Amino acid sequence: MFFIDVQGTLIDDEKRLPINGALDFIARLNREKIPYMIITNNTKQGSEAFRSYLNSLGFAIDEAHYLDPLMLLSSKIAEGSRVAAYGSEPFLNELVKLGYRLDYTAPESVVIGIKQHFDSEEYAQIIGFLLEGSKLVGMHQSTLYAKENKRYPGVGAILKMLSFATSADYEVVGKPSELFYLRALEKLQMQEKEASFDKITIISDDVKGDLVGAKVLGMRTVFVLSGKYKKAEEIIPMLERSQQPALICSDMMEVGEKV
Repeated sequence: MFFIDVQGTLIDDEKRLPINGALDFIARLNREKIPYMIITNNTKQGSEAFRSYLNSLGFAIDEAHYLDPLMLLSSKIAEGSRVAAYGSEPFLNELVKLGYRLDYTAPESVVIGIKQHFDSEEYAQIIGFLLEGSKLVGMHQSTLYAKENKRYPGVGAILKMLSFATSADYEVVGKPSELFYLRALEKLQMQEKEASFDKITIISDDVKGDLVGAKVLGMRTVFVLSGKYKKAEEIIPMLERSQQPALICSDMMEVGEKV
């Protein structure tokens, strides 16, 4: 049984089209009724809209096999709360649709999503809110954000910077939070009641942002070089032995051949 990332794993970061072997891998899981969950940190589109987009590419993923952070945000921040949110415009629009009130005067919480460019004035505003007592929440804890063949600090890197600057603690909604993985496991158990972390193989292009936390919970980890990293040497030598993935593959085609 599997947990499978999306960006950089099933679809590429530039054109958002299927990566080599991805369609065949999901088709095989569906055909053979192998339990799996698509676990994405998508926040730029509503959950149903993004799943529909994936299906328009040919993936055939139903709601029972899908989870993203927008589906769990209310467990960290009550709907209707005042939030100062930072990220792409589509992400801010989704928060409003979910019932949150954007407030950049006296927010109860600061919510960090991802976008290509954060500026110093935004960081100054965020720091001010945190020093005044606002709660800090990250939609996920990705290490890098890949866009137009460039790599930028991910939400996880930004959260750590803000925490270091203000001594504020933070909470994470999506991967690699235990909350997110536990909810994904609950949904997987609806497909196979005997599902447990030690029976799951997780596949992702983000070692530190997805796989390290999953490995702590007992999952088998597979690292693909089709997204944030193009060579294992860019990240693997910097990891502790206990953090290193069980398998490294070029893409989902190779994953399908080896798992």
